[in-house]
Amino acid sequence: MKTSSASFFITVALLLTTLVIFKASESTHAEYLAQPLDTVSHEINGWVLGAKETLAPEELRVIVPTDYISRLYRRNSDQLGLFVAFYAQQRAGESMHSPKNCLPSAGWEIWKHELVNISLGGRNVEINKYFIENQGRHLVVFYWYQSKDRIIANEYLGKILLIRDTIRDGNTSGALVRITVLDDPDLARQAVDFSMKIIPQLQQCFRTPEHKVSI
Repeated sequence: MKTSSASFFITVALLLTTLVIFKASESTHAEYLAQPLDTVSHEINGWVLGAKETLAPEELRVIVPTDYISRLYRRNSDQLGLFVAFYAQQRAGESMHSPKNCLPSAGWEIWKHELVNISLGGRNVEINKYFIENQGRHLVVFYWYQSKDRIIANEYLGKILLIRDTIRDGNTSGALVRITVLDDPDLARQAVDFSMKIIPQLQQCFRTPEHKVSI
């Protein structure tokens, strides 16, 4: 019963937070990328671009990104999927969709969730690690939310910080970054290494390289 009550209040708080954000959205402004996402390297930590994917029109109507990349990288016989969706301005109908909600709606069962610490410029940041399964296919998904100022894993914290950004300077731009590999311990380690390389490259898309990321 206590768990149900806690979940209820968390849900209500999230809904109220979202309402506040979008009520305040009139004071926000779009902040576009310094360079397009497509400038991200075709070779990262030994992974080489194998294919660029295009989202179907119906998918784009749902997620409505300002810019995105969907790629398959290959390393020998292994594959790694990279998806990044950037929003110049988050508001009603144009905001980041959490994989935690989107994966089950696409038929994937989430059976385990962890947080992974990665080293970034001498500091540690956390990213999500989800183990998912669909009709006998097992994958590991890493994802986080990245902006010019921070990298976070927690959706609730992201909403709170979005309110702060709205009040502070009206800049609500940000991106969802997702990496997918087969459920294999070695591939999972390589995906973590890949994330450590891709974060600085994405940061250059947000702002000039000398700008430092905070948490």
